[in-house]
Amino acid sequence: MAEVPAAGPAASPAPRPEPDVRFSLANERTLLAYQRTSVGLLAAAVAIVHFLDDDPLVVVLGLSFVATSAVAAVGGYLRFRGVDRAIREGRPIGAGPAAHLLSVAVMVTLLVGTAYVLLARV
Repeated sequence: MAEVPAAGPAASPAPRPEPDVRFSLANERTLLAYQRTSVGLLAAAVAIVHFLDDDPLVVVLGLSFVATSAVAAVGGYLRFRGVDRAIREGRPIGAGPAAHLLSVAVMVTLLVGTAYVLLARV
């Protein structure tokens, strides 16, 4: 007589099927876009500090680009992980804070850049 597997809490859950590869690849492309943005912002920070005058506001501007670069890199990675988890668990993705934080960081950097341009003319 064959044994029937237990159907209680001791039973192992059925393995989830692998998600559609198109969703996983789209999520990876989004991560790479965040990383590309991060590298571009970091390159801008190096160029700003290297080519502009030795002014404290230039250092602040360069550091704001570095901070924005970090927000893009870390935020993009955290978003990638959250979306990947949601795809694999079959639940809605939802809106993450990464794009919002990056937008705020870019706006702050733009304000610092505007301050530099205005003060450099004086």
